Amino acid sequence: MAPPRGKDTDSREIAKIGPSRRSLLAGGAALGLLGAVGCSRVSASGTKDGGNLLERLRSQGTVRLGIAGEIPFGYIDKNGEFTGEAPEIAKVIFKRLGVPKVQPVPTEFGSLIPGLRSQQFDVVSAGMYINPERCAQVIFSDPDYRMRDAFIVRKGNPKNLHNYEDIFKKKAKMATGTAYAEIGYAEDAGIKQSDMLILPDQLAGLLAVEQGRADVFAGTTVTVHNVVKQRNSQRAEATEPFQAYVDGKPDIGAGGFAFRPEEAKLRDAFNVELHKMKKSGELLRIVRPFGFTEEEMTDLTAKELCS
Repeated sequence: MAPPRGKDTDSREIAKIGPSRRSLLAGGAALGLLGAVGCSRVSASGTKDGGNLLERLRSQGTVRLGIAGEIPFGYIDKNGEFTGEAPEIAKVIFKRLGVPKVQPVPTEFGSLIPGLRSQQFDVVSAGMYINPERCAQVIFSDPDYRMRDAFIVRKGNPKNLHNYEDIFKKKAKMATGTAYAEIGYAEDAGIKQSDMLILPDQLAGLLAVEQGRADVFAGTTVTVHNVVKQRNSQRAEATEPFQAYVDGKPDIGAGGFAFRPEEAKLRDAFNVELHKMKKSGELLRIVRPFGFTEEEMTDLTAKELCS
């Protein structure tokens, strides 16, 4: 949520960012919420000097992380533990910044940016894709991963579906998740959103394929492969990762942490620690248990993705 991407061999060929998971928000309702409450509770104090949130977090010893309950990016596991690719990175970085505790604040993916701006939590820790639309509302850390897409298909892939163009040409029934970037990728290939089956998450997508309600479920490669493996599905399988395109150009799906615009000091301090982890290889060691590999590591910057 592609030939395999190298470690940013095309990092200077950043195309138009897809419109949705990882999308802008979750449609007009979320935008309406942003307009209604987003500015009313966000203090502009500290904007000029980069904000004082880091000092306040150090004083209280806890940071609130907004998550969307999506495996493997940020979720509560079967033991009730708060985990995921993004939260595990956050736990390490915030401890090094002098904030020893992290508190999860679960919400819907489309409510993450409005929730951040209305101070329901301090940071979005959900593997959120960085794109220009979002950059107009929040500020991002540099990305901690980049991602290609993959499909869940029936065992043996009977319709031979390997990319969005295949779905369109073969008139296959496509499913994907609410507010996923895959909606935009599919539309770019000619598939109407009204013809898609929009589901709450990847587990619902796996079940839809197993039950024959959809021929294919589209998501990010790590998300898709994880759910098929965890469910040990006997009727469905995950395809190989592939590159999604927008307007004929490769679309860069890279995710990071979001902060309120007035809290640049916190974002910058976070970036310093993130870059140290990338350089040492610690970042990959932390995220590898969630299905991430060297292929997902990136040296892209938020500035590149926001422009």
